[in-house]
Amino acid sequence: MWEFFERLITIAVPRIRDFRGLSAKSFDGRGNYSMGVREQIIFPEIDYDKVDRVRGLDITITTTAKNDEEGQALLAAFNFPFRK
Repeated sequence: MWEFFERLITIAVPRIRDFRGLSAKSFDGRGNYSMGVREQIIFPEIDYDKVDRVRGLDITITTTAKNDEEGQALLAAFNFPFRK
């Protein structure tokens, strides 16, 4: 799981077209963060030539934080790329 998280924030998310940071408003009130990705091809493991059509996906990061502020602080400590 840690490897996926690290690859998500260091490789995949910066490859999002017109990326300017992730919104800090996508917490659920309990410290968990959800985001949608429009194109699965942001992951370099996916061979673009073998993709029959572009698909999106939803990603939820579940934390042990008690509220959104704690969740945001936790993800920020892992260098999560929040929009400034």
